[in-house]
Amino acid sequence: MNKILAAALALTSALMLHAQSSGSPDMERIVILHTNDTHSQIDPDSKDLGGILRRKVLIDSIRNAEKNVLLIDAGDAVQGSVYFTLFGGEVERKMMNALGYDYQIMGNHELDNGVEALARQWTLAEAGLLSTNYDLSGTPLESIVKPYAIRQIGGRKIGLIAINVDPYGLVSPDNYAGVRYLDGLKAANATAWHLKHNEKCDLVIAVTHIGYKSRPGCNDCELAAKSEDIDLIIGGHSHTLIDPAGDMGRQVNAKGDTILLAQLDKGGARLGQIVIEPGRKPVAKLILVDRRLDNRIDSATAAILNPYRHSVDSILGIPVGKSLADFPHRSTQLSNLVSDFVSDKGSALASRKVDMAIMNRGGIRCGMPEGAVTKGLMMQMLPFDNRVVVIEIKGRDLQEAFDVMAARGGDAISREARARINKDTRKAENVEINGEPIDPQRIYLVATIDYLAKGGDYMEPLTRGKLVMRSDNLLYDDVMERIGHLKGKKIKADETQRWY
Repeated sequence: MNKILAAALALTSALMLHAQSSGSPDMERIVILHTNDTHSQIDPDSKDLGGILRRKVLIDSIRNAEKNVLLIDAGDAVQGSVYFTLFGGEVERKMMNALGYDYQIMGNHELDNGVEALARQWTLAEAGLLSTNYDLSGTPLESIVKPYAIRQIGGRKIGLIAINVDPYGLVSPDNYAGVRYLDGLKAANATAWHLKHNEKCDLVIAVTHIGYKSRPGCNDCELAAKSEDIDLIIGGHSHTLIDPAGDMGRQVNAKGDTILLAQLDKGGARLGQIVIEPGRKPVAKLILVDRRLDNRIDSATAAILNPYRHSVDSILGIPVGKSLADFPHRSTQLSNLVSDFVSDKGSALASRKVDMAIMNRGGIRCGMPEGAVTKGLMMQMLPFDNRVVVIEIKGRDLQEAFDVMAARGGDAISREARARINKDTRKAENVEINGEPIDPQRIYLVATIDYLAKGGDYMEPLTRGKLVMRSDNLLYDDVMERIGHLKGKKIKADETQRWY
């Protein structure tokens, strides 16, 4: 009898161990679909990839095949095309509602038109809106954005947190007025602990907009390394395409466990998929969003978009000029072109020649192909509400601004300037302006954009300058005016390496 009892106990113990290793018998397969940094790319891009109607085809097909699906966006769903410039996020919000997003978090560009404008759109959003480390007390977002969410799905209790980037130095101060940033790592770990130990969540997912390894301190790799209760990180902000077959997507946490990190590049050219099987580690996959989906476009969703597309198409077709060369995005030629335009505009504003101009590469959102240049293209290339300003700034402060630019590989500087990047210190050396070494005591007349002059993109040294002139027009209007003054002359490329 004792032998029978012992055998029964042993069998029961073995079954319990198996259940623990393979998950509860009630647990089912879960599929998480995710996007990040789609940046208002409503239509397919210049390579005919992406497009929100195609994305819906994929999402619907997966939902039809799978029982338990979550759809999540990791921020910066807006800013980057004429759709946002004209309609301020209305199109993106309506389309994301139509796609049935379950959860959505704030990227820095969600704040481009300010907290009140975002609240007007997000009040009508149907997704769960999350932010764990922004204190939104007293702002219009306070009642509609939650610090975390708990979802019962596939026999599991899943907790979701949202970790946002520090807006200081990145977002114009007026646009995040009232938003208080809380330490992302501390907020993530405290909330994840609460979800695991108090709420008894089986799985905690961190949806982030802090970048894969963008800045020291709070990024996805640091979050993974310093966490104990986060099981999966779905990120955004740095546009880091993580190959599921590579090592970047696997990070060891503070307990020595390996957790999954997932992130896509920008523009919605891919849809991310993460499959969670009972008793197994999550597995990631990338799905290309391309023309093979066009014959299954949902007509009802397309009808939502059609009235907006008519306005966009009418602007895209307005001719401005003609380019003799292809100016690829993030190329030296494009950086030179835009910074020279800013220099010319600054000189016109000041009624005298400026010493140089500075333009951030991040403010140039797409390339300019050879051939016709249209108003719509200019608005997509320079979509932000930036204006050219002229400041007077001391040489020592301007040198510090060059150091900030050098640390990220060099921003766009005009034809009057050259500088060397020290690969060891990541600072600017041999800075020359109009052929002369920079003089720490001299006052320089510098053209730039108001975003940078206010310290945006971490350009705090420029805030020490004195504002002299400010354009009444947005940057893309000034650039189009300059192109018009070329009087039919075709735009040529300057391939000079101004950073070396």
